[in-house]
Amino acid sequence: MTTALWVLIGVLLLLVVVVFLLRRRFLLSGLGAVTMWLRPEGTPRWSVGVAWYGGDALLWYRALSLSVRPQQRLTRAGFRVLAQRPAHRDDLALPADVHVLQCSTAQGRRELAMDRSTVTGFLSWLESAPPGS
Repeated sequence: MTTALWVLIGVLLLLVVVVFLLRRRFLLSGLGAVTMWLRPEGTPRWSVGVAWYGGDALLWYRALSLSVRPQQRLTRAGFRVLAQRPAHRDDLALPADVHVLQCSTAQGRRELAMDRSTVTGFLSWLESAPPGS
């Protein structure tokens, strides 16, 4: 391969890295944005992402993606926390200090994991839904 081709490949890789970092910075800069792990029912793998909660929905964006669209949109109206627990040995992908919420949503059951300090704010957001939601 020629030197120009190698330079072009290097520039393209650098561009992808810069776009990825800018996307993550943008997602984490919003009010209500937190790092959150998500696992749909029946799936053994946790996926790390950035979640925005506010208004009537939780929007979850996969961390290792260039997509600007949320991969999950969970509405607050159909959202119920069924149980809470600390992360345990079976949750290999999770840091030891996170808390796992087992939830029922309109889209099916999900498990959400987040820092203990984030759980309080998240539960307050869920409980502050307008009456009848």
